[in-house]
Amino acid sequence: MKWDELTLAQREEVERQLQVISRGAAEIVPEDELKQKIMKSVVTGEPLKVKLGLDPSAPDIHVGHTVVLQKLRQFQEFGHQVLLIIGDFTGRIGDPTGKSETRKQLSEEDVKRNAETYRQQIFKILDPEKTKVHFNSEWLAPMTFEDVIKLAAKVTVARMLERDDFTKRYSSGQPISIHEFFYPLMQGMDSVALHADIELGGTDQKFNLLMGRTLQKEYGLEPQVALMTPIIEGLDGVQKMSKSLGNYIGIDEEPNEIYGKAMSVPDELMPKYYELATDLTNEELAVLNEGLKTGAVHPRDAKMKLAYTFVRMYHGEDAAEAAQEHFITVFQQRALPDDIEEIAVPGGELEDGKIRLVKLLTLIGFAASNGEAKRSVQQGAVKLNEEKLTDANAEIAIADGDIIQVGKRKFAKLLVK
Repeated sequence: MKWDELTLAQREEVERQLQVISRGAAEIVPEDELKQKIMKSVVTGEPLKVKLGLDPSAPDIHVGHTVVLQKLRQFQEFGHQVLLIIGDFTGRIGDPTGKSETRKQLSEEDVKRNAETYRQQIFKILDPEKTKVHFNSEWLAPMTFEDVIKLAAKVTVARMLERDDFTKRYSSGQPISIHEFFYPLMQGMDSVALHADIELGGTDQKFNLLMGRTLQKEYGLEPQVALMTPIIEGLDGVQKMSKSLGNYIGIDEEPNEIYGKAMSVPDELMPKYYELATDLTNEELAVLNEGLKTGAVHPRDAKMKLAYTFVRMYHGEDAAEAAQEHFITVFQQRALPDDIEEIAVPGGELEDGKIRLVKLLTLIGFAASNGEAKRSVQQGAVKLNEEKLTDANAEIAIADGDIIQVGKRKFAKLLVK
């Protein structure tokens, strides 16, 4: 299909889709094939099949995960079909990408539980009506050992060792199990089974996405385009956003928590967060970025808009309004919030009206462990009735109505029962 064979309206639609789809993309392989696929879709009216594979090993989605999901949503808004692959089969192996050692295999029960959590959270972003969910056990589980041998014969060991993580482990003498080589092959077979036109993934998934192209060619299919999205830094501005590093914004977190965390995004990362992780249009982004550049928009105001946007996207407009009001009241006006949660403390946990501070924090759920509680105290993050507590080993007297605070966002009114 040639460009000059398209009508003016068709050309404009192709350009419009390319502009939005290319926004924030780290790499598209190959770009000319993406344009060809979009041209064909615009002329025929047939939606493209856009694939994303997920191994359900970490079901709590954070803003870093949503970068690729926002890109999928853009495809959906142009009428294309999203194929969401829940890796109930590959998830039992685990993708070794970026890992220095063999990953622990998940049980079938773990995979199913995590997959359901993924589905619930993903549809906060994707349109369920334009999303088809598949489990790759549909086509991988029935494969015979002969099928697997034939599949393995299509790729050499040298090709597998082109992956940086495999190369590093091999060079350093760390073990690589044979089954790990099958992960990119299985992901590629997902593309073969579903005749995917485009596959999305982070930049760390490039090898796996290109394997899909390789196998589709081997099976006589039109190869997919690989579209890689950037890895977004977390709230520390340095490391990749990760729950284990604590530098994340979870989309299932409470509105006030999301808003407060977003307000700690480093100024220099705001444009990246806006571009990759929000639903603002290209036009809105251009206006915002120009305002930040000229000084017409204050960074604080831009950050409040970012925080508001995240809460609106995952909890709705009313929750965003309330979270913003809470932030202004508590942090800009330095006042206690009006709607402090009441938490009961069993009287049996007290001795002569006192309780160890560390025990109290874990008891009311403001710390996951004694170690975390101690760190919060040592960092000066804990207050009782607005007075800072600095002794992690202290026993404190508490009574009904006392207000305890940890950090900028956790408040509780204590009820001794």
